[in-house]
Amino acid sequence: MNSKAKFSFFLVVLAALLTLTSAAFGLERGANGWYQTGSGVRTKSIAFINVKVYAISHEMKELPASKSKQAVIDADVDKRFTWQTLRDLPCEKIQNAMREAFAMNHYSDQGKINAYVGACNKGELPEKTGLSISYNSTTKKTTIWIAGAGSATIDGVEFMKAVWSCWFGVIDQPALGNALISRL
Repeated sequence: MNSKAKFSFFLVVLAALLTLTSAAFGLERGANGWYQTGSGVRTKSIAFINVKVYAISHEMKELPASKSKQAVIDADVDKRFTWQTLRDLPCEKIQNAMREAFAMNHYSDQGKINAYVGACNKGELPEKTGLSISYNSTTKKTTIWIAGAGSATIDGVEFMKAVWSCWFGVIDQPALGNALISRL
């Protein structure tokens, strides 16, 4: 084999190894600089029917050391959820669901909870409304933004952990939390 053929063979082998190594070590950072750890659909059972409520995805700037919901909750890195409503949703129902999720996860700072749920400040969010919840690890602030409704920014790492616990902690739909880390 001549040197040109050896070099070509080397490049092919190197490319294959890089592909295998990348696959073996998991998730790759997207072009936007974020890792998408997973996505899912929140459902609610009404009588004997499961109704789709919103589609949600989760992204992180840095990945946790272990693949666990608790590691994602505890990660003090930039991270975010993005939602899209799959039906019309009254703000009152969203606020109540958020309050219940905080209570199930033993978070009780009512001042911060009230500010957070106050971002949903109109009567009803129409189907296909966008919503984002993001944490900035530099400023230690969690921001919720709801298209056409409102936003709120709350200080503190403990509040961020409480918010992330709503999907990765105690939740009435544990499969959703699993889906949100399925790509880790």
